[in-house]
Amino acid sequence: MMLHETWQNNNLKTVQVKHTNAKKYKVNDMLTEGKTYTVVNETEEYIFVKDNSGKVGGYYKTYFEDVTG
Repeated sequence: MMLHETWQNNNLKTVQVKHTNAKKYKVNDMLTEGKTYTVVNETEEYIFVKDNSGKVGGYYKTYFEDVTG
């Protein structure tokens, strides 16, 4: 089993997408602006969420804001 497959049930915090204006990659197919996602893993530069594809994807933290209660 790959490490990222163990993240599926993690629930570290909740984030909301504040923008999908990517300079290099097309992000707006995988993230919806204004929608909240559960963070399953986090590094210094990236947040990993289960995106619109239903799979875990890693995105720059600049796309999100923390909305955990």
